Order: sequence, then C-alpha cells, then structure tokens
Amino acid sequence: MEKLLAFVVLGLVFVSTAESRVYKSYQEKIPYSAINCRKHVAYLTDFGGKGDGVTLNTAAFKAAVDSLSEVASDGGALLVVPPGKWLTGTFSLASHFTLYVHQKAVILASQEESDYPLIEPLPSYGTGRDAPGTRFSSLIVGTNLTDVVVTGGNGTIDGQGEIWWKKFKAKQLNHTRPYLIEILHSTQVQISDLTLTNSPSWHVHPTYCTHVIIERLTILAPVTVPNTDGINPDSCTDTRIRDSYVVSGDDCIAVKSGWDQYGIRYAKPTERLSIRGFTCISPDSAVIALGSEMSGGIRDVRAEGVRALNSQSGIRIKTGAGRGGYVKDIYVRDVEMDTMKYVFWMNGDYGSHPDPGFDPKALPEITNINYRDMVGKNVTIVGSLSGIEGDAFTNICISNVTVELAAGKKEGGGVLFGEEKAKKLPWSCVDVGGVSSKVTPKACPELVEQEVDCAFPSDTLAIDEVELNQCFVDV
Repeated sequence: MEKLLAFVVLGLVFVSTAESRVYKSYQEKIPYSAINCRKHVAYLTDFGGKGDGVTLNTAAFKAAVDSLSEVASDGGALLVVPPGKWLTGTFSLASHFTLYVHQKAVILASQEESDYPLIEPLPSYGTGRDAPGTRFSSLIVGTNLTDVVVTGGNGTIDGQGEIWWKKFKAKQLNHTRPYLIEILHSTQVQISDLTLTNSPSWHVHPTYCTHVIIERLTILAPVTVPNTDGINPDSCTDTRIRDSYVVSGDDCIAVKSGWDQYGIRYAKPTERLSIRGFTCISPDSAVIALGSEMSGGIRDVRAEGVRALNSQSGIRIKTGAGRGGYVKDIYVRDVEMDTMKYVFWMNGDYGSHPDPGFDPKALPEITNINYRDMVGKNVTIVGSLSGIEGDAFTNICISNVTVELAAGKKEGGGVLFGEEKAKKLPWSCVDVGGVSSKVTPKACPELVEQEVDCAFPSDTLAIDEVELNQCFVDV
C-alpha cells in the first residue's frame, strides 16, 4: 500500500498525518483517550529505533521528538512506540505532543548512570532527596510544555530500578536517583493508560504544573523497596487522579509542595487536587500521604472511592517543626480498608531536613481536615494523631467511620492479649482538636463527640469536568 508522507525540511525526516499514513505492517486503528488528538504521527522505528531490548534508543527518541516538534504546532504530533523492548536513557518531550506506548511495547530504562544527565535540584527543595547537590535527570522529562500526553494501550515503562536500589542501600550514589516520569512547569499534562514498574525512585512526579490529568495507571514496585512512591503531585494546581492501582514500598500517593526553607521561599502550593477510584497496597507506607515536604502548602484536596489493602496507613499527614506551610481544607470520603496498621495517622515530629539552614520556629498550620464514610477491618490502630506542642492540629472532623480491630485488640482502653499494653489502644491523640460522630471504636476525647456530618464540597472542580477526546492511532 502506498505511504502518503509529509516531508519536514528542517529535520530531513518524513512525518505523516494520522489520517494519511498507511503501513503494511501496522493496519489496525486503535482508540485512545487524550486531551487532544494529533494530526501528525511517526514511529520510533522511523528514526532508527530498535526494539531488541539491547540497543540503546536514546538518540532515536531524541531525533523523533525533535523532528515531530517542528510540526507539532500544526495540529499536534504523536510518536508511537511499537511492539518491542526499547532500551533508553533520559529523553525529553515537547508541546502539543503525545508519546503513545503500544500494548506490546516496553520502554526499558537504562541502568547506566551515564545515560542520565545531572541536573540542578528543584528550587523548592534546595538539594537532592537522596544526596546533597545535583540529581540524575528522570527517564521521561518535560519542562515548560503545553499540551503534553504520555499514554498508550497499557504499554509498559520499566524503570529496571533494582541496581539503583542496591546502590542507594549501600550508599554508593552521589546524586539523587532518577524518577520514571517528571514533568515541570507545564500545563495541560496527561499521563494515562500505562503500566509503570520498578522506578529507581518515584514513578510519576508532576511538579509546578497546572491542569494535570492522571488516569488508569497501574504502578508496580516491590513492597520492600522504599522511595518507590506511585504518584507525587508536587506544587501543582488543578490535578485529578482517577481509576489507578498502585503497589509500592512507599506512599501510593504523596502530595507535596517543597521542603522547609526552600519550599517556604518558593511558595507554590498543591491545590485543587481530586482523587477518585484509587486502589493501593503499601505495607510500610500510606495510601494517601500529605507531606512531609509540604512547605509551600497543601489545600483543597478531595479524595473519594479509595480502596486500601494491606497498607500501613489510610490517610496520613506528616510534617514537623521547620516545615512551615499548611495542610488545610482536606476532604476524604468513601474509603474501604482491609488489613491496616492505622486508619488515620498524623504526626508533627517528622524530622528530615534539607540542611542546617531550616528554621525550627517555622511551624505548619494543619486545619480543617474532614474524613467521613469509611469502613475498615483487621485494623491495629484506628487513629494516631499527634500535633506539635504549641501548634495543635485543629478543626479535625471524623464521622460515620466503622472499624473492626484485628484479633486480640480491645476497644475502650482494655489491655491487649499477651504482653502488649495500652500503647496499642485503638486511639491515641495529643495536641489535636476537633469533633467526631458515629465513630466505632469511639474516638479519643480530643475529638469531641457531637452529631455532625463532616464536610465534603458540593461543587465540582474544573479539572473534574474536563472530558477527554477519543482519538485513533494506526498500529
């Protein structure tokens, strides 16, 4: 069949339109959802890519994105990663651009440090998270972009993180590990319909972005490996996370906004975040964590339809003296939990700091926290809520919550079986205040019992009203 191609002079590369390109080997039209469909399409193989799992394709990805970016302003451009195993180091995306990973394609992250350029730390962090100073670039990156999509037919991006985990544990790394996907200073961002596995560190890290859509992701990492967070929106505005499943050795979702004095100075909060239809397994961390790097502030977070299995905590707020900032206007409802250590966990003694320059008098404001309509079973501790002396966490509301304690746990102050003492009571509260209603086991006295339904906003965030387009790609 004839190939109808458009010639791009500057890149000396042939790029076609989605409507006109016909391939003898790729004849099936596959639908996908995106914020925008694309006029121009090309395949990684057009740029010398080899999907043999051995050949390094960094140059092919770069050439493809560079060439497609020349036509992206004319109706957008799409790069298809076809079936195969595509080894690569860091590569960047472009505006009005879609990276589409075929169902039978695997993007394999190189395990060589030299394939990840060193970049400056984030300004709201001031230093690397693993080590002082510079950090390794992430595998897939984008900066100052508009309308950028990373999606597929549930194709896979494999971080091959084991060698990084071993080096980190052995203290053999001089720089912070790469993340899998990191998009910075961008708007209209979509990451969806992918399986992400084994990142060296965090899997998805949108930072300083607006209008972010994250949907239908499966994220898998060993539950024994720390720092393999699933989705970490960081100083982002208008973000939605929907219908995703995470197994992790760290927080499944960690909402962030900068670290101590650097986050306070940068002053960019995460706000208007919507989470719906989310499932998590994380035996050593939280289903949804707010913090600990929250110095730019976190507000107006709405989570519902959350399912937690075999996880350390359901909803966790973690902060400490020196953080400053705030966590406020948090709304969570419709949560089901099975086999948990904590349902609710707040602690104000989180001690990690970027450097000695933090201000210990910079205290966080934690207020207007609302949890309702939750059930849990096989739970060790219902709530461990610890504020900061002289800086209590206030206006906490918990209503319509029923929790079944794990075998051997007693309600109402009883002693546990064996040698476990009162430290394992279902509730522990200090330096906090608020109300509770219809909570079983009964909440601590600091949450005064009264007839109340905790708040959940009746309005709809603008990001939740965005409807994706149905697009098609020839594969």
